[in-house]
Amino acid sequence: MLGHLFQIGASLLAILFLAWVCLKLGLGTDVRIANEDQARRLAAEAAFDFTATELALDRAGIGALLRDRKGRIMLLRRHGAHFVARLLDSHAFSRLDHNFLTIGSGEKAFGSVTLDLGSKAQVWASSLRHLGG
Repeated sequence: MLGHLFQIGASLLAILFLAWVCLKLGLGTDVRIANEDQARRLAAEAAFDFTATELALDRAGIGALLRDRKGRIMLLRRHGAHFVARLLDSHAFSRLDHNFLTIGSGEKAFGSVTLDLGSKAQVWASSLRHLGG
């Protein structure tokens, strides 16, 4: 009987420890891009020489499209508790549906994301067509 109580107590402590570790790692949090400055900082961290001059944030903060002076376009999207970025080189994986723009990089591991860009969606879809197919 005493052995069972000890086992239950040890199991509860292990669960609490794992929950604490997850909390410290930021796992399970709802990560969003809060503003344009954060999007610019994330883009600069993703690519050394990328300085965004123009950007469009998703209304929910789950992603962003950014353009630099060289005309390169970067897609930022949420991936778990972090953000990932890809420089886009084709419009073949993009689709416009009113205010929503679905974009992919062509990499299966990166996947695609649907961004609610509002009135900017049509402008960005048009600029993606200049990337080629």
